[in-house]
Amino acid sequence: MLDDGIFENLKEFDRKLPKFQDGRIDYSKSERAPVITVFVKCKNRILLLKRSNRVSEYPGKWNAVTGYMDEVIPVQNKVLDELEEELGVDKRWIVSMRIGKPYEVVDSDINKTWIFTPVIVELREFPSIRLNFEHTEFKWIRKDDLMNFDTIPRLRTFFEDYVHVRTIIF
Repeated sequence: MLDDGIFENLKEFDRKLPKFQDGRIDYSKSERAPVITVFVKCKNRILLLKRSNRVSEYPGKWNAVTGYMDEVIPVQNKVLDELEEELGVDKRWIVSMRIGKPYEVVDSDINKTWIFTPVIVELREFPSIRLNFEHTEFKWIRKDDLMNFDTIPRLRTFFEDYVHVRTIIF
């Protein structure tokens, strides 16, 4: 179940913003956008993904699995969709999923306020990763190595904030 106002915010965005042909919410002209940031962990490593030049925000930067909350669905469903879409990883690999409290981050460089919902997904073992067009490469790194990568703004802070993740889904 969605909480912390996520569901109400999504319903509001759904009412006010245009839609793609498939019915998803189109945030391209919106100054605010709710997104999930999914840190994938396995055996004391976190997964970093390098964004391709085919994405509109932060091409060439390292990031976690991310996605717009562009449907009025539970966060855990969106996480599963993004893991399958961006990595080719399904629910069978997941040991636990923890969902944190959403918070806002303003990126004045692109005139967008992101409403981030942090998520930590722990995998049982390292899967065979199948990247989609959004990413060009991936690396499993130690947490302390994150500072050595050219990441999206505040990714290190997002990862540090994950300790406040509270809802365990499974």
